[in-house]
Amino acid sequence: MVAFRNSDPSGRTSGLLLRCVLYSLLALGLIIVDKRYDHLGKIRRWLSIVAYPVQVAVESPFAGWHWFRESVTTRDALREDNVRLQADLRLAQFKLQRYEALESETQRLRALRANTADVASRFVIGDIMDLDLDAFRERVLVDKGAHDGVFVGQAVLDAGGVFGQVARVEQLTSEVILVSDPAHAIPVQINRNGLRTIAVGTGDTSRLKLPYLPTSADVVVGDLVVTSGLGGGFPAGYPVGTVSAVKRDPSQSLADVDVRPAAALDRSRELMLVWLPPSPVLPTAAAPATGGAGPANAAPAPAGKAAAPGKAAAPPAAAKPAKAPAAKPAAAKPPAGHTP
Repeated sequence: MVAFRNSDPSGRTSGLLLRCVLYSLLALGLIIVDKRYDHLGKIRRWLSIVAYPVQVAVESPFAGWHWFRESVTTRDALREDNVRLQADLRLAQFKLQRYEALESETQRLRALRANTADVASRFVIGDIMDLDLDAFRERVLVDKGAHDGVFVGQAVLDAGGVFGQVARVEQLTSEVILVSDPAHAIPVQINRNGLRTIAVGTGDTSRLKLPYLPTSADVVVGDLVVTSGLGGGFPAGYPVGTVSAVKRDPSQSLADVDVRPAAALDRSRELMLVWLPPSPVLPTAAAPATGGAGPANAAPAPAGKAAAPGKAAAPPAAAKPAKAPAAKPAAAKPPAGHTP
């Protein structure tokens, strides 16, 4: 047998070659048929359905282990994320509260600036540092003092209206007396009819008094009370409060008038200390002060309307001879004083 096989190697090679060609043609035909009619695709789909349970059974242990590991990891991650998000939420809430406070402060400062734009020639904003706890005193401490140019009697305003006046000045701080302090009074007028009076404090931050109005005075509830500007301490026309109650007793000569302050005396945190523009000096008021002789100096003043500065210098020169005789009797008085 071995010798017979080895004796015909060419026949075996040709048989193998023939089978290879046949199988190749068969494979090529199957590929063409599968490409055109998709018969093998249908067979593969049916086989995949049959093999699916086997695939699930083989994959289940690995899928279960992966799910268990992911579940444990996810729960730990969720706990960490929850703790981190809660901390971030608290921080965000704190920042939001701070932003709201800053927004409110910005609005108050803008209101201060807008309300005093046409009133004060210069201003400085101060923060309230401390409150006077004395029940009979309505005063606050502000973080602005002589170093900032603050002076006693300076007007203090807030976004709503007149807040008070500077009562004492230190180098870095100053004490402000509120308009509601019983020791404070401010010249005011009724905005509706210009009736002038004085508003005094009552010791209550929600109430002022107008104690000097007669019962016949034209004042009604709702009237706006503003500063009159008299005395030069406060700017004219700035709101002080609104009339909240008017009581008239026929047996009394004065009416009982209550005013609700326009300033937030118990809530303001930022105050504005203002410098009022200098009041204009009338030329006619300066002429008598320089001459001192009255009618003699009053005559040249009308003649110098066009050149007031030039004419104003001439009367003092003319007044010098008038002062010289007046000085001689003054010099004669000392000997009379020496005789005793």
